[in-house]
Formats: sequence, structure tokens, C-alpha cells
Amino acid sequence: MSIPIFCLLLAALMIVISKAPVAVAMARLDGRYDNRNPRAQQARLEGFGARALAAHQNTIEAFPVFAAGVLAALWAGADGLWTNALSVTFVVARIGYLVLYWYDWDKVRSLVWGVGLLSSLTLMGLAL
Repeated sequence: MSIPIFCLLLAALMIVISKAPVAVAMARLDGRYDNRNPRAQQARLEGFGARALAAHQNTIEAFPVFAAGVLAALWAGADGLWTNALSVTFVVARIGYLVLYWYDWDKVRSLVWGVGLLSSLTLMGLAL
């Protein structure tokens, strides 16, 4: 498996992994995870739970842009070194983003978010 495809798999798994702290926060909110009305329960989260939810949602939002970048770069036969480096950079940035969001380090989090987005956009640019 190539590095960009492996990173794509990791990025997809991060969507699921980033949901775990949200589920824990939801269970602590009412003493149980409300599977019948999870969005109503999520809407009442505060503090860490609200940040975990926002981080999870942003992970979902970032994935399609990264996937498009990886697939475009691979389809176009872009330079492998750059494609590998940018794919790894995205995954590392997104892991950092989750942790920074959970711990409420907003300014650094925004910088790391920009690194992830720039990685995805540059992957698309490699396809040109």
C-alpha cells in the first residue's frame, strides 16, 4: 500500500476515532449515551464535550478535500516524494488539530488547521 493511500485510510479512521470522546462526553451528560436522539444530546454538550464534537465535525469536513487532493495527485502521477510528504503532513496536522481542540488551544489549533488545509490544496495543485 502506498503512503498516500495509507494516509487516506488513517484520515478516514480519524473520523471514527474522533467520535469516541464525544460519545464519552454524551454518556457523562445524562448517565447514558442517547442513541435515540444523539443530536439533541450533543446540542447540550459544553466545555470539553462541545469542543470534542466540533473537532469531530471538522474532521468529517476536512476529509473530502484531503481525499480529493490525494486522488488527484495520484491520478496525475504527481511527484511521489511531494505526494507522500503532503499526505503525512495532513495526517500529522489533523492529529495535532484534534488534541489542540480538545485542550482548547485555539490559536495554535487554527495554525495547525491551516497546515492541514494547505497540504490538501497543494496535493490538488500537484495534479496541475
